[in-house]
Amino acid sequence: MQFRLLTAIMVFLGSYLPLAVILFSQNIDYKALVHGFCWPFKTGTCSIPVNDAKYSIGFLIITMICFGITVISLLIIRPTQDITVCEAEYVPTDLMNYTLPYVVSFMGVDYNETNKFVGFCVFLGWMFWLTHKSGQIFLNPLLIALGWRLYDVTYSFAGSHTQHKGRALVKGYLEPGIYKQWPVQDIQIIKP
Repeated sequence: MQFRLLTAIMVFLGSYLPLAVILFSQNIDYKALVHGFCWPFKTGTCSIPVNDAKYSIGFLIITMICFGITVISLLIIRPTQDITVCEAEYVPTDLMNYTLPYVVSFMGVDYNETNKFVGFCVFLGWMFWLTHKSGQIFLNPLLIALGWRLYDVTYSFAGSHTQHKGRALVKGYLEPGIYKQWPVQDIQIIKP
C-alpha cells in the first residue's frame, strides 16, 4: 500500500510533531525568558527567546500543520460503503522507525551545526523512503495514541461473495462483521 507522495509526506511529517516539540524545547533560550516578552519586535530591543528560531519554529509549524490536516482528514471522512469483514489481523507497529529519530535528537542535533542538521535531514529522508516503500506510512505513534489501528483484512462488498484482501485503518478495534468503509487510495477507512 503506497500513498501518493504528497499524502505520504504529509502523514509522515505530521507523525514527527513530538520530535519537533522536543527540538523546539531544546532551542529555547531559557535565560532570555527572564526578561519577559516585549512588543513590537521592530524596536530592535526585542527578540524571540529561541535559538535558530527560523528552523525550530518552522519545523514545529510544518509538523503541526501536517498533523492537523491528517487528523482533520480522518475526522471528516464518513464511511458510506457497506462491507463484510471476514478476517481482520492487526498489523503490529514497528515503533523503531519512529523512535530512532528521537534518540538521535537527544544526541545533539543542533540547527546551528549545519553538518549535523543536514545529516539528520538525510536520516529523516531515508526513514521516509523506507516507510513509504514498505507501505507502513500509517503505522505511527500519534495515530496509535489517537486510537487508530492498521489491519490486514479480507472483506467482501455488500451483495457480493467475492473476497478481497487489503488494509484498513480503523478507529478502534476490528472484529469480523459488517461495517461501513471509505476507500482512500489503497486503504479502507473504517470507523466501527
